[in-house]
Amino acid sequence: MSKQIEIFLESGKKKVFAGAINWPGWGRLGKDESTATANLLLYAPRYAEIAARAGLNYTLPTGPDELSIVARVAGSTTTDFGATDAHLPIDETPLTEAELARYEQLLRGCWAAFDQTVLAAEGQELRKGPRGGGRELDKIVAHVIEADESYLRALGWKPSAAKSAVQVERLAALRQDVLSGLKAAAAGEIPRQGPRGGVRWQP
Repeated sequence: MSKQIEIFLESGKKKVFAGAINWPGWGRLGKDESTATANLLLYAPRYAEIAARAGLNYTLPTGPDELSIVARVAGSTTTDFGATDAHLPIDETPLTEAELARYEQLLRGCWAAFDQTVLAAEGQELRKGPRGGGRELDKIVAHVIEADESYLRALGWKPSAAKSAVQVERLAALRQDVLSGLKAAAAGEIPRQGPRGGVRWQP
């Protein structure tokens, strides 16, 4: 049997989020623990594409017996909304240089996949939601930029590009900011507490 993949389960009142501890970004939601872990396994082939782009060795799990639950944490309304929000004990462990380099590889793999998807969607009519609504492509990209900028601020690093900047330039600047911010945080160059006393995110 292949080496087990360590995962965490974050339980809200309505939903459970399952995520792989050593593979950031590989996480799925479910109505309960078994559904969440099943969805995590179903998502593995898609995550494998990102790992391949990143040049990392990722072995597809074949069943739930290859997942090892190492942490269970309480979720929040954010969990029920559909995103992970919990703080894990391992988050307190400083990143090594090797781990930081690996995370950068994963980020670049994600960015490459995102860029390819955006390029393929240009000029296409995007599928609408069940109520007939939906976002246009430029609004989807803008949403990703704004979300990543908020995550960067939570880390304690300020985005360098003005909101009025051309979208492609803003995105390029943001990605460099993300790499710089992660490096600074991992090196302990960003205070753990913000100016108003809030605890900042740790990479």
